[in-house]
Amino acid sequence: MRTRFKSFGLIALGAVAGILVSLNFQAIAERSVRLPLPVEELRAFSDVFDAIKRNYVEPVEDKKLITEAINGMLAGLDPHSAYLDSEAFRELKVGTEGKFGGLGIEVGMEDGLVKVISPIEDTPAYRAGIKPGDLIVKLDDSQVKGMTLNDAVKRMRGRAGTRITLTILRKGEAQPIVVTLTRAEIKVQSVKSKLIEPGYAWVRVSQFQEATAESMARHLENLYKQGQLKGLVLDLRNDPGGLLYGAVAISAAFLPAKALVVSTDGRTEDARKKFYATNEDYLRGLRDDVLKNLPAAVKTVPMVVLVNGGSASASEIVAGALQDHKRATVIGTQTFGKGSVQTIMPLGNNTAIKLTTARYYTPSGRSIQAKGITPDLIVEEPGAATLSRLREADLQRHLLNGQDKEAGKAAPSAKPATPAPAAPAAQKPTELGSKDDFQLQQALAFLKGEPVKGQAPSVAQTKPAAAPKSN
Repeated sequence: MRTRFKSFGLIALGAVAGILVSLNFQAIAERSVRLPLPVEELRAFSDVFDAIKRNYVEPVEDKKLITEAINGMLAGLDPHSAYLDSEAFRELKVGTEGKFGGLGIEVGMEDGLVKVISPIEDTPAYRAGIKPGDLIVKLDDSQVKGMTLNDAVKRMRGRAGTRITLTILRKGEAQPIVVTLTRAEIKVQSVKSKLIEPGYAWVRVSQFQEATAESMARHLENLYKQGQLKGLVLDLRNDPGGLLYGAVAISAAFLPAKALVVSTDGRTEDARKKFYATNEDYLRGLRDDVLKNLPAAVKTVPMVVLVNGGSASASEIVAGALQDHKRATVIGTQTFGKGSVQTIMPLGNNTAIKLTTARYYTPSGRSIQAKGITPDLIVEEPGAATLSRLREADLQRHLLNGQDKEAGKAAPSAKPATPAPAAPAAQKPTELGSKDDFQLQQALAFLKGEPVKGQAPSVAQTKPAAAPKSN
C-alpha cells in the first residue's frame, strides 16, 4: 500500500511557499495510462530550447533550461502547483514535525513580489509586527522582483541567530518599512488551551501537524479534570492548515462516530474520496486511537468555532464539518478559501511536482475553494477596517470554485452592528486567548446567551447550536 501524506503545507525554514496545502504522495510510475504527446507543441519547445542553446548571450546548462521549463508549466496552472527541487522536497517531508528554522512567516507570490499570508505566532516575524498583506520587495540588498518564490524562500532561510533585513511595502504607509529580523528555530506548539473562567474553556489549534490530534486529546482531558464545561471555544483563527488526517481527527473528537467530515472530487478515481469520523480515516492504522479516552461530554458541550481570513485548508475543513453537522456555531469573518488538494508526484533524483488534483467539499457538498466558510455570526477583528487580508480568490490563476459563478469572487465581509474597537496603527497583534481578544469575548458572550457585538449574515442565532444525536 502506498503511504499517503495528505493536507500538509510547505513550511520551509520560516516561510511557506504559498498557503499550507493539502497533499497526497503518489508515484508517477504507477500511472498505467499515458496520453498521446502533442507533437507540434513539443517541436516548438525543441526549437526554442535549441535557439537558446545556440544564441543566448551566455552559455546555459541543459538542466537549468529544463528545470525552468517545468517550473513554468506548473506555475502557469494555479498558485499551489509547483516544482520541488531536492531541498524543497526534503523540507516538505519534514515540515509537519512542527520544528523548523527561519523567520516564521507564511508567504505567497504576487506580481513578482513575496506577499505575506500570515506571521506564525511567537516567531521573529510575529514579534516584529509583520502583517498579512505586506509585500516584501527586498531581502537584504537583493530585489525580490525577478526571483522565484523558492529562491526568495531560500534567502529567508538560515541558521538560528543570523540576521536578515526585509524591505516591506504596506498598504496605507507612504514609505517602505525596513525591519531586521534574527532567524530562530521555530517550534510551533500546535495546540494550546486554558480555562477562561469556571465552566468555559478555550482551545486553539495553530496548525495541523503529526501530533495535533494526540495533543488535542491531552488538552481536553486536562480541561475536564478541572470540572465539567458549560461551553468550549475552538479557535482556528490564522490557522493555515496542515495534515488532512489531523483535520479529520479534530473533527472526530466532537462529532458522532462515522459522521462525514469532508470529501474530495477530481478527474481520477484516486481523487474522489470521502473521509469520516473514524480512526481508520485519521490514524492511517499507524498507532492506537488517541481519541478513545476523551470524556464523553466532549461530544455534547456547546461549542463556538472562531475563524478569520487566515483560517485556511485543514482549518476550513474542521469549521465546515462542525458547521454542517450543526455541532458548533462558527463566529468570526470569512475564511481564506483554500479548498484544493495537491498531489505530490516524485520524479526521481529526490525531486517532485506538486499538482492540484481535486477540490474539497464540506459534508453538505459545499465547495470551499475560492469561497471559504461563511460564519454563522460575523464578528469583525479589531482594526478590521484597515486590515488587508489576502484570500485564495485574490491569488492570480486561482482554481475556480466550480459550483456557482459568484464563488470565484472574494466573499463580501459583513460589517458588525457594533464595531469592534479599532487597534492603534503601531500596536502589535492582539494576543489570541487574552482578555483583550475581542472575538473571543464575543464567543463567550454567545455561549452564555448574552448579546454579541456583531452581525449575522442572515438570522442571528440566540443560543449555542445543539449537539447532534448519535446514530
